[in-house]
Amino acid sequence: MFTSELVFIPSPGAGHLPPTVELAKLLLHRDPRLSATIIVMNLSLGPKTHTETHPRLRLVNIPCDESTMSLITPKTFLSAFVQHHKPHVRDIVKGIITDSNSVRLAGFVLDMFCIDMIDVANEFGAPSYTYFTSGAAMLGLMFHFQARRDDEGYDATELRNSESEVLVNTFVNPVPVKVLPEVVLDKEGGAKMFLDLAKRFRETEGIVVNTFHELETHALEHLTHDESLLPPVFAVGPILNLEKKTKTSEDELIMRWLNEQPKSSVVFLCFGSMGGFSEEQVKEIATGVERSGQRFLWSLRQPPPKGKIESPKEYENLEAVLPDGFLERTSSVGKVIGWAPQTEVLSHPSIGGFVSHCGWNSTLESMWCGVPMAAWPLYAEQQLNAFQLVVELGVAAEIRMDYRTNLRGDGSEMMVDAGEIEDGIRKLMSDGEMRKKVIEMKEKSRAAVVEGGSSHTSIGTFIHHLMNLLV
Repeated sequence: MFTSELVFIPSPGAGHLPPTVELAKLLLHRDPRLSATIIVMNLSLGPKTHTETHPRLRLVNIPCDESTMSLITPKTFLSAFVQHHKPHVRDIVKGIITDSNSVRLAGFVLDMFCIDMIDVANEFGAPSYTYFTSGAAMLGLMFHFQARRDDEGYDATELRNSESEVLVNTFVNPVPVKVLPEVVLDKEGGAKMFLDLAKRFRETEGIVVNTFHELETHALEHLTHDESLLPPVFAVGPILNLEKKTKTSEDELIMRWLNEQPKSSVVFLCFGSMGGFSEEQVKEIATGVERSGQRFLWSLRQPPPKGKIESPKEYENLEAVLPDGFLERTSSVGKVIGWAPQTEVLSHPSIGGFVSHCGWNSTLESMWCGVPMAAWPLYAEQQLNAFQLVVELGVAAEIRMDYRTNLRGDGSEMMVDAGEIEDGIRKLMSDGEMRKKVIEMKEKSRAAVVEGGSSHTSIGTFIHHLMNLLV
């Protein structure tokens, strides 16, 4: 009996590799004819987050060497990184095919940023699928600007610094230019590279999106409205890693503290794997949190040095960065920590609100746990996610939707003052209508993944589509 092998190629970031592992496990669970290899292109930017977790799943690591690290510049990183790894991926796939007579190559599932690996898939005569690890509305925005560029010669970078809005079919409301992803407005080549990704998505056999129909009904209905224009879209989310992890001593202390707090009383502040703030901004957050009068759990981390692309680190001395006496004054109602076990924290009944960077995985986790959000996006497509959550869905309060972390390291930095933070937290914890909507979305997210649910059905459709190409 043949095993049909899927080759997954994720981006190395924390927002991409874990959802790829979870998608692979889900597909293997649904169909015993499938096996999978995940080819991990490593970067020395942080701890490894996954090991092999299924008998028909293996992870193959491509080591990170000096030649890889030399590619890490903000302007050329993505395309150069993928090109650098094509020969390695080709050799690994060749080995998969030749090592076993009972394995046939079913296809490649390519992370949205690794889409140029289509070239390798084509060499093997194998179909490619896009795995889009953000939302369907964002996918539609990419197609919108790519189509206008290629069909009309439209240049979205001319919108930079505009106060206008744009009409995008996957959004109900006009989208302010100030919440568009920075890369769309980048005149220095970033916009071209980004929209070229969308152009290549159209070459794939299908697009798997980590979302669910009930969360993004409008966007998904638009994307599937005319199947002649786009590959089929499979909404298979929320794909989350909900397995119980081994707790560290620090995790145990956090959970013990949460156990002592009243139900839905704690604001959780956490800004993802790349979320760190300057000392000046930290003091504004502390003041806003303290003035809000809310109980809080704050994951506080230090940003990397200017111009460096690396993971934030823990502050060595919290008292030196926080306002004088803050830790002492708030000791009965708050706790400042480093890295947080986010899913476990959001699942705890004492958590009543989530101040978040609005990364897509964090957004899905928040909906799954029924915790309303206060939106403070930092980079990538997070401003657009924040707009979707606050304006389109009404499941988040705004702190500042157009905030952007300065990843260029040119010395300028946006600041959010304590008053904005205080107001956002107060609204987060007091808005009953918003909380009601999030609880409804929690129920819908869980219904989507069980048998008969929208995402469960969509996964089955995807597997059927995949296996039909093998006939």
